[in-house]
Formats: sequence, structure tokens, C-alpha cells
Amino acid sequence: MNTEDVSQRYQRLDTWPTGEVVAALIEGQMRAPAAVWAVEGHLEAAAEAAAARLAQGGGRIVYAGAGASGRIAVQDGVELHPTYGWPDDRLVYLMAGGEGALVRSVEGAEDDAEEARRRVAELDLGPTDVLIAVAASGATPFVVAAAQAARTAGALVIGLANNPDSPLAAVSDHAVELLTGAEVIAGSTRMAAGTAQKIALNVLSTAIMVRLRRVHDNLMVDLASTNAKLARRRLAILRRIVPADEAAAQRALERAGGHIKTAALLLRGCTPEKAGEALARAGGDLRAALATLNTSRTEKGGTP
Repeated sequence: MNTEDVSQRYQRLDTWPTGEVVAALIEGQMRAPAAVWAVEGHLEAAAEAAAARLAQGGGRIVYAGAGASGRIAVQDGVELHPTYGWPDDRLVYLMAGGEGALVRSVEGAEDDAEEARRRVAELDLGPTDVLIAVAASGATPFVVAAAQAARTAGALVIGLANNPDSPLAAVSDHAVELLTGAEVIAGSTRMAAGTAQKIALNVLSTAIMVRLRRVHDNLMVDLASTNAKLARRRLAILRRIVPADEAAAQRALERAGGHIKTAALLLRGCTPEKAGEALARAGGDLRAALATLNTSRTEKGGTP
């Protein structure tokens, strides 16, 4: 198993000066971006397939993992609501050992395949759901069992592993093999393997959100404002989409209940009801909704 190999390059690491240790660790981490670039096409296909399933309505994104890989997966998921407004009730975390395993190791949890199958069965997964399974080894029994059970139930399964031809890849609809090789410190997969997982998950989930029309230009238009910083960011985003003075933009956001897309349409002359109808017709796509307004004005002889 490549992630468990002992690299000759870093033997006697414990005797090296600290500067050389730090340089070696950075060198090891630099393998992660290259490993992700190598699977760009696989990530593209996985994102397209996941977005197609989730766009059907009601589907959930389920993250499955154990240990360090599971914690990295959960970290990716918890950012989707504040960043893209993805509903919390459409996010599920299958962490081996439960929530307690996020902050401390739970002995034997990653080997409990039966528990994984039980928890997947409780979720009643179906064709609109997407399970993202992450395991550095690609052989963790809990993760492989969760992926297999989810796929049997009809969910789309995306598997991220750091070894080639793994059991996880075999049970996934889309296998993403992040081949980072031997670690600087043998077997410490929270290092290069974990960094590659983090990059790949960031890319995958963000691409899914772009395809689901939660991004306009390169702006987060479904941003959920949960603090003062994000409230300011939401106002700035709105004013980049539709030029308006700060007071007018703030009033539009208040009328729109804080929803940037609706507020943009209000600034273009819609009522809240008409804005909602325009977005519904456009499938939540702000660009299409704005284009509809422009077309309507042009047909009526107004200024596009």
C-alpha cells in the first residue's frame, strides 16, 4: 500500500536540523496539488454527475469517512451552508465512531462495516442522493461498506482514496485516486494524503455548487449571512451585481430577507413576488432571471 511505504529519502529524519525537517515536510506536501491535477477529469465527471442528481430536488450530500480522512470530509461539508446556502438538512455526516470521533480517536470504529451498513439503511438513500466517501487507504471497512450500501440503495457514490485500485474505488461510481505516494513520516496520511483530500474535496464541492447555480460570475450569491463579516460581504456582492448606493442595496436585502439573488432583482425593478417567480422559472439561475428581465423590457420598447 503506497501510503504505508517507508521512504528511503527521509531516513534518519529525527537527526536532521529543524530547518531541514520543515523543508522535507513542505516538499512532501507539494505532492498533493500534483496528485489532484492528475485527476482533474475524474473530478469534473464526478461534479457533473453529482450536480445532476442533486438538481432533481431534495437530494442530500452525505460525507462518509473515518479518522483523519473523515474529519477532513466533515470540514468540507460544514462550509457548504455558510458559503453557498446549501441547506443543513441536506447534509449528512457518516463518521465512523459518531460525532465524538471528530475530536478523539474511537478504537475499532473504522473496522465496523456492519455499523456503516446500519447507518446507511437508516438514511433511506435514493437516486437523488450523493455519497462522498473518503479513505486514504481506500480499504477502510466502515467507509467501503457505507459506499457499497449507498450505491446498492441507488445513491451516486464518489470515492476518494490515496492508493490505486482500492476496494473503495471498486464500489464507487466515480473513483478519484489521489496518488501521493509514501509520506515523509511513514503512514502519517494526515500529511500529503490529507492535503490532497482537502484540495480535491474543495474542488469537488465547489464545482457542484457552481453547477447548481449557487454562484453568479465568481460571486457567492446564495451566501448565508451568519455574522457581521458575512453580512458586509453579502452587501458588497449585491452591489457588484447591480450597481446601487449602499442604502438602496441594504433596503433591497432587507426586503428580500437577506437573499442576494432576490435583492438583485428588486434593484432591477421587480417586486418580491415577481423576483421569486423569475428565479423559479430560471431554476434559481440569477443570470437567466436577469436576462429574462432584459428581454421583457426590450420587447416592451424599454432600455435593455
